[in-house]
Amino acid sequence: MSTFKEFNLSNQLNYAIDDLGFVNPTPIQEKSFPVILSGKDMVGIAQTGTGKTFAYMLPILRELKFSKQLTPRVLVLVPTRELVLQVVEEIEKLSTYINVRVLGVYGGTNINTQKQAIAQGIDIIVATPGRLYDLALSRALKLKSMQKLVIDEVDVMLDLGFRFQLMNIFEILPERRQNIMFSATMTDDVEKLINDYFIVPEKISIAVSGTPLDNISQQGYSVPNFYTKVNLLIHLLKDKDEFNKVLVFVSNKKSADRLFEALQEIYDSELCVIHSNKTQNYRIRSIRQFDAGENRILVATDVMARGLDLDEISHVINFDTPSFPENYMHRIGRTGRAEHEGKTILFFTEREKQLKESIEGLMKYEIPTIEFPIEVEISDQLTPEERPKEVEINNPHKKNDLDAPGPAFHEKSEKNSKTNQGGSYRREIAKKYKKPKTRGDKNYNKRNKKK
Repeated sequence: MSTFKEFNLSNQLNYAIDDLGFVNPTPIQEKSFPVILSGKDMVGIAQTGTGKTFAYMLPILRELKFSKQLTPRVLVLVPTRELVLQVVEEIEKLSTYINVRVLGVYGGTNINTQKQAIAQGIDIIVATPGRLYDLALSRALKLKSMQKLVIDEVDVMLDLGFRFQLMNIFEILPERRQNIMFSATMTDDVEKLINDYFIVPEKISIAVSGTPLDNISQQGYSVPNFYTKVNLLIHLLKDKDEFNKVLVFVSNKKSADRLFEALQEIYDSELCVIHSNKTQNYRIRSIRQFDAGENRILVATDVMARGLDLDEISHVINFDTPSFPENYMHRIGRTGRAEHEGKTILFFTEREKQLKESIEGLMKYEIPTIEFPIEVEISDQLTPEERPKEVEINNPHKKNDLDAPGPAFHEKSEKNSKTNQGGSYRREIAKKYKKPKTRGDKNYNKRNKKK
């Protein structure tokens, strides 16, 4: 097994790695280092939690010379604000003994403050695509000196709808640059992006997307409905020694809020939640408190938790079975990091059974199903999504859901059905004094009125 000493790094980088306690590089770090160092375009396919940030930052920092120029030379694009903060923190750890100026920029905060920070001069900028494009359009950020472009978690970026911003960013970057991309999955969208903008890239693949990690044990529970899942989760979380740091995945924001509300009464001070409707400060605070061990349970959606480097998670609980099998792999990759043992539990209903089978097909591994605990109450309460839909048989006048009017639709009242014919005063006057039949006979109307 190789060590970081074989990378021929500067003393300053070696000091930083020693401080962090790292000795052996991960497979993605070992394979990426010579490729990035050579200046070639590179595409890395690796699971989350395999050390991708260090994989691209070590060779970049090794080659980055001291400079007083104001415009940045390295651009790192990530999909979420939380990842911006995390990547900036990782770069700062590596550059403890190096004079490198790093700045993170993202939406939802004052753009003028970020413009002022850019004007001071930076070497590496870490950004979300939307805010970076805004800064470039306003001419506050000049990209003419950009030598290296890194796109991390590119599959998530495309899922979140950043394709348009990415295309525009590619257009305004210098043509002579090194492109480095990391993704957990190789999708058609990712392949197209590579073909359009990369020049003969070298592909490095570590652990195929469907390969379950050896140090993660998996098990599942067949559960009838949402609120029975809540009862089962409460039952499991009672064991604080076993379930000491738990990441609970749900499929959407609505489920996250519903679960948080159900757990809050019992686990109030131990519980936190993150999804895209929460404010930026709330999300950052929740992640930090969970990572520091102040909160024992974190409820999260897939997009928010993707790529986050959270330490020593004892259990990942899949409260909802993910619709895409690859997302299951990303979820369970949150535990069992840095060669620690991890445990994952999957809750699945009858409706979700097919999704479970798709996951097992991808992994080529059957998730063992555990017997449902007798002491856990089976709930009769159903969520609106679980309630059976009322079907009227042979009703030709029944509208389909697609044709049904929206909640704001209503028939016009009699008052509102009248058409606007102009002011009532003018209309009444016109009726009273009709137009004379003979031209110039001003007294015609008066004579007719007397009759």
